[in-house]
Amino acid sequence: MDNSKFGVLETKLRSSRAESHKILVPYITGGLTGWIDAIRYAAANGADAVEIGIPFSDPVMDGPVIQQASEKALRDGATPTSIFHELRNVDVQIPLIVMCYYNTVFRAGHERFANALRDAGVVAAIVPDLPLEESREWCEAADKTGIETIMLAAPTAPDDRLPRVVARARGFVYAVGLLGVTGERSELAATAISMATRLKKITEVPVLVGVGVSNAQQAQQACAVADGVIQGASVVRRLLDEGPDSVGQYVAQVRAAIDNSVVA
Repeated sequence: MDNSKFGVLETKLRSSRAESHKILVPYITGGLTGWIDAIRYAAANGADAVEIGIPFSDPVMDGPVIQQASEKALRDGATPTSIFHELRNVDVQIPLIVMCYYNTVFRAGHERFANALRDAGVVAAIVPDLPLEESREWCEAADKTGIETIMLAAPTAPDDRLPRVVARARGFVYAVGLLGVTGERSELAATAISMATRLKKITEVPVLVGVGVSNAQQAQQACAVADGVIQGASVVRRLLDEGPDSVGQYVAQVRAAIDNSVVA
């Protein structure tokens, strides 16, 4: 398999998939107390990459837990610059992804922001409120800098739009599991499975399900179809309530569950 044309993240994820290894990406809000240790513990306990959220005052995609985490981090003085500075000292051997809202990118400037990510050791970015149709300027700056732009595919997307989304995706395609904001739910939405199924039929880019994947069992269910999962609220809640040790323990639990996923 020739992975030379892919970036760092996509190369790793494609290699993992080729070895029948399901992909686990925990989300951690940058700037929270213990967040750097949480990244380290996640990496040590089986995370394949870590998504770091840049706190924002109006996080339209995020539910109560991540909103609370963002507010706390902002009160404690977290900024994109301070988060990038701390990331330079994270000694983990897995890819780091940043999730941020477009206002943060726009205010910094596309090229400047892409360079800041690269200089912090970040290899990929998710900008959930930047539509495909308006993403060209950012994506070109990111491509030039070696930052992989992960595109989101929502359950409402018509079939004729999905090929354009996956064609622009780098790293992986983020299959949005349900309509609404992030948060923990009692069961995995049927839309999570159907979204992953639709995407897997049309792309070789790794497909990961996020939003509403709330525990180890739901991660295992999603991985029966998808190449992996992103977990946010369930990870951040543990960091807020119990500290980074709890994040490591939870990642280990999810890792064990998805390693036993049955491929449909």
